[in-house]
Amino acid sequence: MIRYLFCLVIGCAGLCLAAMPPSAFGQITVTNLQTPYSFVTSASGKDYFISSVNGEPDNADNNGFITKLDGSGTLLDLKFIQGGADGVTLHAPKGMALVDETLYVADLETLRAFDARTGKPIASIHMADGKAMVHLTDVAYDGGGLLYCSDQHANRIYRIELPSQKVTLLVADPALAGPAGLAVHPKSGDLIAVSWNKGKIFAISPNGTVSELFSNGFFSSRFSNLRGVDFDRWGNMYVSDFTTGKVWRMTWDKRFQVIAEYLPSPGDLSIDRTNNLILVPYEFAHAAEMNGLEAPRDGKSKSEKRTLADYGFIPPPPKPAEGTSKK
Repeated sequence: MIRYLFCLVIGCAGLCLAAMPPSAFGQITVTNLQTPYSFVTSASGKDYFISSVNGEPDNADNNGFITKLDGSGTLLDLKFIQGGADGVTLHAPKGMALVDETLYVADLETLRAFDARTGKPIASIHMADGKAMVHLTDVAYDGGGLLYCSDQHANRIYRIELPSQKVTLLVADPALAGPAGLAVHPKSGDLIAVSWNKGKIFAISPNGTVSELFSNGFFSSRFSNLRGVDFDRWGNMYVSDFTTGKVWRMTWDKRFQVIAEYLPSPGDLSIDRTNNLILVPYEFAHAAEMNGLEAPRDGKSKSEKRTLADYGFIPPPPKPAEGTSKK
């Protein structure tokens, strides 16, 4: 597999991403962020959002903000949603999830909802129960009316029912070892959680049963501090390792591959499955970028040339009608 090396220099810091060819509108880099945590897109791939903690991650200072980009990656508003402005409360925004036109944001003990078109606040769902401190880390949507929120410090994962906003504790287990990033497996429907403390990857069933999918071996340590997780349209899993500066891809047959390395603090990544792009925030570099991902060969022979459609940059050619043979 041919890799391409992209290097971005921000001040004195260099970002090097070993990834696939950039999108048709070029590699997109967003700067002037402040401790960016999460980078997500809408299901249509026409809107992108980046959360910036802008301070200490556990401080209720009401100065966090969310940046909005359009479908071409052009910056629309650096502070589309800003704590302390226009009646918005937003302290330290971390993980995000889009449900139709509503943007859900994990913010300390509260899951906040905003109108993704206007940035106006819609709702605030509080997780605090008086028994323990809550510090929400990430949020994921299952596509069927359920949101999940992780609390990395307390080893807890909450479930929120929509539209009632009913909150229940799905699982509280020290074995989760600091659940940071969350994603819903596109095939099994299980919730996938990545561990910050021990570099493990877990599957959590709808009833809260925890199963360990991947962990470091006795003589080797593949993962360190995992921050983000997501899936592409073919079911491959991607995880970001904050400390080692790597992004890993795990295929359906459990093969591991580093697709990006030497990254400065890759955060809560996500995959734009519509446009086949990877979205990565860089916390310490105060920047974020998107790049194209390579599609599986899908049965192509080695002699058959690949096109931009294989990387998600142009629409794929129409499939032949049933009953017709390939030429």
